[in-house]
Amino acid sequence: MADPKFTTAETAKLTWLIARMAKRGIASQTVDQSDLERKVEKVIDGARKREEQQRNRK
Repeated sequence: MADPKFTTAETAKLTWLIARMAKRGIASQTVDQSDLERKVEKVIDGARKREEQQRNRK
């Protein structure tokens, strides 16, 4: 499934999470990033749900 168009707030949240993941990756090769990956997926899923609701309203 293609990624939805993100709002400004969603883009900012994703940018913040990806930056944190990069920082963790630089700090240690063996660090667990699954918590941040789940948060990224949650933002993406929320954006998909929002787009679906917008399509259904039309």
